[in-house]
Amino acid sequence: MPLPLRPSLILALCLLPGAAFACALPPSVILLLPTGYYMAGAAVTVAVTALLGVLAGRLPAMRPHLLGERQVLVPLTVSSYLSFIAFLGLVLIGLFGQRDPMHNLMTLVFWTGVWVALPLASMLFGNLWRALNPWTAPVRIARTLLGRTGGAGLSRLGHWPAVAGYAGFAWFQIVSLRPDDPAVLAGVALAYWLAIFVLAVAEGEEWLEQGEFLSLFFACISRIAPFWATEDGRRLRVFAGWPGTQIVAMPALSASGVAFVTLALASLTFDGLAETFWWMGLIGENPLEFTGRSAVMGVNTLGLIAVWVLTAGGILGAIWLGRRMGGRFAAGPLMLSFLAIAAGYHAAHYLVTLLTVGQYTLAALNDPFMQGQSLLGLPMLYVSFGFLADATVMQAIYAAQFAAILGAHLLAVVLALKLAGHARAIAHLPLTVLMVGYTVLGLWLLSTARGA
Repeated sequence: MPLPLRPSLILALCLLPGAAFACALPPSVILLLPTGYYMAGAAVTVAVTALLGVLAGRLPAMRPHLLGERQVLVPLTVSSYLSFIAFLGLVLIGLFGQRDPMHNLMTLVFWTGVWVALPLASMLFGNLWRALNPWTAPVRIARTLLGRTGGAGLSRLGHWPAVAGYAGFAWFQIVSLRPDDPAVLAGVALAYWLAIFVLAVAEGEEWLEQGEFLSLFFACISRIAPFWATEDGRRLRVFAGWPGTQIVAMPALSASGVAFVTLALASLTFDGLAETFWWMGLIGENPLEFTGRSAVMGVNTLGLIAVWVLTAGGILGAIWLGRRMGGRFAAGPLMLSFLAIAAGYHAAHYLVTLLTVGQYTLAALNDPFMQGQSLLGLPMLYVSFGFLADATVMQAIYAAQFAAILGAHLLAVVLALKLAGHARAIAHLPLTVLMVGYTVLGLWLLSTARGA
């Protein structure tokens, strides 16, 4: 049974600078909602959608529709070079600026802008990271100066370098001691940029979307966007279509691609799980007297690995069982449907972070030197978390998260049915049961009591 939480303690935790990067909803409000009915309703909806999709025999046609075409206004080399200059500026701010993460642009821009706001925008308008990638222009310039045209054989590794990069990032974000320390983050980001730069110069800029985890991550989650653009030379073509239209046209994932998608799902799941009363009770921590991240680094590292193994095993096991029941399923195509779940849960998981830490980010961008400036033309901003104590607002936030989780799973069901092709109805049962369970798990993680 969850331990009771005092409202004063919850408010204090919400106002702590270090706790502001947490993405949990205040349990004092959410635990009063009939979240069990939300979960039950979502589970039934996903199951019924799968059943109707199987019985109907026809699914919505997912075709891209050209909206327009125009000349590229800002060449990719220019936008990437500007992004690289901005990155260097953020690194310098992180290394030599204030150590307070709530007033340092390195921490705020990366964790709120790059990791939260930009993915959300990419889920609506396509892969925005492609134009902002800070490696493309420097790699092009370096390869031109060096006269290098060939590769170094890194492409034979598939997506495994990106898997390794994402695994390290997930550990840094969830387990390490100071992921929000500006100097630590700047040092890690600079070291990672240099490593990827050397590899991309050796292999070519095309390798970035294959072997660099941020480029691959954005390429994956942006595939659910209802609007997207493709660049062909100097022309930009803008398309629209049902969410997931781009996923249907993707080639099947390789083993390394499957590993990357399951890692993305597992890291989000464990990021939500690690702060729950259930997990803290399991590892022997008192959630109201948390002893600190250093005390749980070992067990949380093992927990992250275990959740990844369970996620990959559960999905691949469901696909294997479906084949045994008469389906002609393959893991490579079917795993593409889970991109919708990864994107939807990313949006729901970080929504509160965007609404809270996003205020600090706007304030810092508007007045970076804390001298009363207004570079964005905004009035003086006062950061407030008061809305977290408003029951009506919190119900609206949870409803938005509920819609993101449920919508993502419904889209995943439709995509899975389209990618699976014709099969006996019973063969879809294992994957349907898995998606129903994943829906309930996602909603439970967003609504259960939390400690740290």
